[in-house]
Amino acid sequence: MAGSRGGDAFLDVIGAGPVAASASATAGRSGSGGGAWAVAVAPLAAALTALGIVALTGLSRRSGVPDILEPYAYGYFLDRYPLFAFALVYGAARIVAVAAGPGPGGPVRRGVFAAAGLAVLAGAGLYPTFGGLILRGGYATGGMAFLTGQPLWLAYALGAGVAASMVGGIVGASGLAANGVLRPRLRRIGGGALSFALLWFAAGVIGLAHAAGTGPWPARPITGSEAGLAAGLLAAAALPHAVFQAWRGWGAR
Repeated sequence: MAGSRGGDAFLDVIGAGPVAASASATAGRSGSGGGAWAVAVAPLAAALTALGIVALTGLSRRSGVPDILEPYAYGYFLDRYPLFAFALVYGAARIVAVAAGPGPGGPVRRGVFAAAGLAVLAGAGLYPTFGGLILRGGYATGGMAFLTGQPLWLAYALGAGVAASMVGGIVGASGLAANGVLRPRLRRIGGGALSFALLWFAAGVIGLAHAAGTGPWPARPITGSEAGLAAGLLAAAALPHAVFQAWRGWGAR
């Protein structure tokens, strides 16, 4: 009994105890509808803003990059899946938005787990070069499926699913650890499964950038029409996930 009280007291300090969680959840349900939408939409806004900056500044390989950044400015995965750069922005912004949004997390808990999540996402997406383990894992899965005789569409879907599971796992675990209610419920598990399915769909969409005609960026600056098409793909990919998260109000938990 004493151990239980001590554990609850510790969780109260970092912001996940029964008292803090109950109070925050009650306050969140009464007035965080707008906050949930802001948390859910902010990552897409960040990704589109990053795309806009790239388009307006003409950023490309022709701009010249420091030697230390060259591994991230060249390579097969950047040429093949350029919109993954903005997917990383989406994921990072999602971690920050959830950590900063309404929820039971205390300041230390939010800061520590958000920073850890950002570091893990950056490592998984950019080490040893652009694409990291995320794109390499998806590409290897899809490639092996195709080589074993699976149809191209199925191989592509499997690869997208692996990449989505990595991004979703990192972003979801970071948000839950930073500012979530640490008590599993069947409804939350089901919601997480649907959230993954929407990220799977998003991964499939952004992988079609070249087929859709977004141009050879970053080999050269992206044009206005190509940027508009890329923005449309990003919106089509991310909006279902963002709207679902806002509707559930999980951005505030």
